[in-house]
Amino acid sequence: MIIGIDVGGTNTDAVLLSSSSIEKKIKVPTDSEDLFNTILSSFTRLLDNIDPKKIQRVVISTTLTTNAIVQQNMDPIGMIVSAGPGIDPRVFSTGEHYYCVTGSINHRGREKAPINKMEIEDIAKRMKKAGIEYVGVVSKFCVRNPSHEMLIKRILNKYFKKVFLGHHVSGNLNFPRRIATTHLNAAVFSLHKSFFEAVKQSLEEMGLMVPIQILKADGGTMTLESSMSFPGQTVLSGPAASIMGAIPYAPENQDAIVLDIGGTTTDIAFLVNKAPLLEPVGIRRGQYKSLIRSLRTESKGIGGDSAVRVKDKELVIGPDRKGPAMAFGGQEPTPTDALVVLGLMDEGDQENAKEGIHKIAEQLCVTDEEAADQIFKKCCSVILKKTFEMIDKLNSKPVYTVHEFLEGYKISPRKILLLGGPAPYFAKKIEELYHIETDAVPESSVANAIGAALARTTCEVSLNADTELGIVTAHEEDFAEPISKTYSDDDLVETAYTLLKEKAVNSGADPDNLDEVEVVEFQKFNIVRNFSPRGKIFRAKMQLKPGLIKGFEKVLQ
Repeated sequence: MIIGIDVGGTNTDAVLLSSSSIEKKIKVPTDSEDLFNTILSSFTRLLDNIDPKKIQRVVISTTLTTNAIVQQNMDPIGMIVSAGPGIDPRVFSTGEHYYCVTGSINHRGREKAPINKMEIEDIAKRMKKAGIEYVGVVSKFCVRNPSHEMLIKRILNKYFKKVFLGHHVSGNLNFPRRIATTHLNAAVFSLHKSFFEAVKQSLEEMGLMVPIQILKADGGTMTLESSMSFPGQTVLSGPAASIMGAIPYAPENQDAIVLDIGGTTTDIAFLVNKAPLLEPVGIRRGQYKSLIRSLRTESKGIGGDSAVRVKDKELVIGPDRKGPAMAFGGQEPTPTDALVVLGLMDEGDQENAKEGIHKIAEQLCVTDEEAADQIFKKCCSVILKKTFEMIDKLNSKPVYTVHEFLEGYKISPRKILLLGGPAPYFAKKIEELYHIETDAVPESSVANAIGAALARTTCEVSLNADTELGIVTAHEEDFAEPISKTYSDDDLVETAYTLLKEKAVNSGADPDNLDEVEVVEFQKFNIVRNFSPRGKIFRAKMQLKPGLIKGFEKVLQ
């Protein structure tokens, strides 16, 4: 059996799955001030009367790093950046403890100016005195040659708890995004580490000894141990869980909209022939433009528990949430209360719900039922307006899915898939208002937790081979080997596959199920000097595609 847990802003959903059915599903309120106990209580309830030895896999989707970014609840971080000629790296400053140092590597990986060790020592002492514990180090062309980063780290190790290096972030070139991503990893590391170590210890006390998997922003998983090196990859794992939970029910050869209507927000995504859209460079959250691979999603601050008010005789819903619906003990009316008044939901305290909606009805000069209907329609229209705006935005640029690049493709959805607690109620209303086929996916209230539980491990590797210099490298993986002048395309692909397989297994993949591998980028350049060929440069990127693990098809049926 396997466990999937999705920590949302309002509720935490958890499921226990066997190969044939959903054995148990629960929903508990999320305590944003104590996420550890929120998850622990979910595990405790799931495993009641269950032998822990039967559990084979645990996957957690969390808002931990996302919330830390939004709330600016991150440790002060030191950054040391070396760039050399070109744009001034101070333009990309991440804060007070940001130092630009001498030394540079060029685009071929050759050193143009050495690192000044005394300068690094002096900076380290200043940051240590300021109370800094975690530091990021980025050299402009570190993916071609990380020697400067590694030298700086050796100097810094005796001063700080952990040093994060830019060449471990991604095999892609993008200096500003690499700085932001390295800073982000360092900034959320302490929070990420303490939280998951506490969860792991508690599960061990309960007799649950299986590796814990973390859902990443790209819809795949990695082990807890792997996430320690790249905690930023857990940003937006919640929306990724929703997409993975919707994929099995998406139509073939069509476009579909995925809406996860939660208590606080609605997450919006799209599927093209069952394939999620991909952020081609990396996600952006707040001031951070990162190199973190992610599924394409957007969130709208409207959900079942969004506060409802009347302003200048106009109905306003969200984006704030002031607690649960009045039907469940809250103090402000919400769309959930409107559903109760309309008779669509029979849970909760109906009198409290009516009291809240009645206040709105008086301000609008309509009956309670008319006010509830207006709230429901307004909620649908706000969500769909944001969705159609996103479609227009996507169709103004090339479309990337996790499988391919679609030049000139225009997204034209013919179906909407809904997830979340209120999904069944919204499905009928949205179809009625917009005349587009709309379905709540099976087990919609916990479909995101199911998506997390069934997501398979993903990873990618980027290789560079230079036959003139006689070396093939994947510095992101700390890999370098000598090669001959006859090194070919096939040799590069074979090397990439070997590295990808090793990385996938270390990240928690089943070594017998690595058939979803593909080359997503390949480039080849001739090196010519004085009209004479000197060698070739090969660059390739290979990935283990996002998808669902095998053996649980009956659960989805």
